[in-house]
Amino acid sequence: MPEWLKDTIFYEIYPQSFKDTNGDGIGDLNGIIEKLDYVKSLGANALWINPCFDSPFKDAGYDVRDYKKVAPRYGTNEDLIRLFETAHAKGIRVLLDLVPGHTSDTHEWFIQSSKYEENEYSGRYVWTTNAFEGIAGHPYISGMTERYGAYMLNFFASQPALNYGWLNRTEKWMSAVDSPEARATIEALKDIMRFWLDAGCDGFRVDMADSLVKNDDEHKSATAAIWREIRDMLDKDYPEAALVSEWSNPEQAINGGGFHMDFYLDHWHNGYNTLLRDYEANEEDNSFFKAKGKGDIMRFLDDYLPKYKATKDYGYISMFTCNHDTPRPARTLSVQELKLAYAFILTMPGVPFIYYGDETGMKFLDVRSKEGGYHRTGSRTPMQWDDSKNHGFSDCEPKDLYLPVDQSENAPTVSAQENDPESLLNTVRKLTALRHQYEDLQAASSFKPLYAVKETMPFVYERGEMVCAVNPSEGGIKIRLKEFRGKEPVFVIGRAVVENEVLIIGPQSFAVFA
Repeated sequence: MPEWLKDTIFYEIYPQSFKDTNGDGIGDLNGIIEKLDYVKSLGANALWINPCFDSPFKDAGYDVRDYKKVAPRYGTNEDLIRLFETAHAKGIRVLLDLVPGHTSDTHEWFIQSSKYEENEYSGRYVWTTNAFEGIAGHPYISGMTERYGAYMLNFFASQPALNYGWLNRTEKWMSAVDSPEARATIEALKDIMRFWLDAGCDGFRVDMADSLVKNDDEHKSATAAIWREIRDMLDKDYPEAALVSEWSNPEQAINGGGFHMDFYLDHWHNGYNTLLRDYEANEEDNSFFKAKGKGDIMRFLDDYLPKYKATKDYGYISMFTCNHDTPRPARTLSVQELKLAYAFILTMPGVPFIYYGDETGMKFLDVRSKEGGYHRTGSRTPMQWDDSKNHGFSDCEPKDLYLPVDQSENAPTVSAQENDPESLLNTVRKLTALRHQYEDLQAASSFKPLYAVKETMPFVYERGEMVCAVNPSEGGIKIRLKEFRGKEPVFVIGRAVVENEVLIIGPQSFAVFA
């Protein structure tokens, strides 16, 4: 386990929307380099950069055409290496986004695999024997290539599935997980990882990490075995490299697959969803951090605690403010509600992630789909730096922007919040500084609920020797807990004090006691 993860706060950057330095309306690597001091000022000491590899961009770069080449819209391989070097000089590590389960249908591997003549790439993807033989339970395409057979898709029509074998084989054309073709795919994946680790990358966020072996069992044991093999490679040759999975099943990803971190994704009705986005599956919003909602912390804990207890000795569960697939929290939460939600995320165990722009309360915009974004596109709009042209994102004409910026009068910007000590931006900075200051608030320190009652406020939890309390409701509350004895507040949002062993916490307030 890389020791540096214990005191790490990640900042996720969607590269096409962060900062444009050449005036083409699309963010680039030089823009990220230009803003590294801002990232550092935010208290983030690691980056996750969404896919920046060569692609036709039918799925915003998650359809890779060349894993070893930076997309020209973002710059060059040399620019990415310079980003690694500049970030490292500032104490910032960089994870790249790895897409292991599929490529673009314009990738050279797939072009070769599609040929009639057998070649070294014929088995790189999942193919049936003939075009009239489908793949039960899986999407597939027939009749598009000179090769006889249908090929399987991993997601969009432009994303053919790479072949890691089938655990439960029911057809002759299904490769075994230890077949030469499946092993070749695994070795190709390792080669890609070594290429970028040797160039200075600090690890990878792995897209759809559980999607490798087909017809895997309920525990995803065959897919986990591949990742465990890769973890063994990292432990031996790149012990400081980190892996975070898009899996949202930490026992499978961390305990089984050897990932250092697993994302707690925003899935309907899971614990994370009940905190910020309970409206997604209900007629009314009862998210825990909605002041007027009927939030229930037990809905979170009942889901989270078993996962935490099962994995705390092996890796970290990572919560995020948002990501590129999730509606921004400002869609439904006020600035005060956002402050409390971020305070919670940044004082919980595991390694937290802040999505670019969430620190200023950027809004979820109603915009047309772009590059396969569909409903997710509203969370991918350009970063809003200031009140200049295009909010400082780009000097291009507005019509040439990758996506439109927020044109509302109250569009949040970095510059508008920089000098306000009570702004959301500066509250986030105070929270990250607090986490860096106290080891008890960092990734590996113990976690225990102290006061958690169904449909009742506040929620009080222990991190190491420190105690955190949050009250998202509109009413003030008093509770007595012996754990408050001798404690003093070291950080407060709103109002919170301790008198003897009684916590007095105001409405919409949060506090940390030591």
